[in-house]
Amino acid sequence: MASMRDIKRRRSSISSTQQITKAMKLVSTVKLQKAKGRAEQTAPYFNYMYDTVCTMLAKAGSVNHPYLNKQESTKKAVITISSNRGLAGGYNSSVVKLLTQGDLPAEDVEVYAIGHKGEEGLAIRGYHIAKEYNEVMEAPTYEDAMAICKDVLTAYTSGEIGEIYLAYTHFKNTVVHQPKLLKLLPVEVDEADIEGMDKNLLMNFEPNEEEAIGLIIPKYITSLVYGALIEAVASENGARMQAMDNATSNAEEMISDLTLKYNRARQGSITQELTEIIAGAEAIS
Repeated sequence: MASMRDIKRRRSSISSTQQITKAMKLVSTVKLQKAKGRAEQTAPYFNYMYDTVCTMLAKAGSVNHPYLNKQESTKKAVITISSNRGLAGGYNSSVVKLLTQGDLPAEDVEVYAIGHKGEEGLAIRGYHIAKEYNEVMEAPTYEDAMAICKDVLTAYTSGEIGEIYLAYTHFKNTVVHQPKLLKLLPVEVDEADIEGMDKNLLMNFEPNEEEAIGLIIPKYITSLVYGALIEAVASENGARMQAMDNATSNAEEMISDLTLKYNRARQGSITQELTEIIAGAEAIS
């Protein structure tokens, strides 16, 4: 059985850790409120952007453009969004598992990593990191998403990659965060949407379809990447708040258990001392 001194030291150590987890929970809660509002405000725009582009291309017929042409390369670019810091429960590992347990072979994947934890986890598992944008997660902006989009589209039009995916954590609410893998290019059109369309009604482009597609597709991918960044920030802070809340509760239970053990050890020590005093008094008398 541990001595009173050992129990007291361990209880003091856990108490100090609990103060840290409490502080981290409060910081994450404040950040979450701001990120949550931002995610809820921007989500409808990015959802409609995705639906609109898919519907537009379904009505466009056969359009010859580098952004829409099927590439011969079997390489697949995956833009992964994670965090630069840990202590967020399973937030980062969920994004890594999305790829490692998915249908995309590691040898065919080119990772464009946003966030150090995701980059590190995938690199260890043999994935090639084409580029990293870890600093973006500190304060994501639309310009950051635009720069990432430009790099990926350049690789796509040059034939280096044949498909573009986006792996991120969807923010549903404070408690629920869902990892998602979304295919950006080539755009996949839902068959159900095509069935409800007039086959003879095509999309008209002004001034011409090539120029319009050249403007729309970069805007489409940039918007989805930026929306994913906003949701990922909210998900990260939500996950960290929950993790720190659980850690604080666990520390409280451990402190209660150690306090009980300390009191028992103290009671045993006092009882032993009394027994020794009584035994000594009886021996003298």
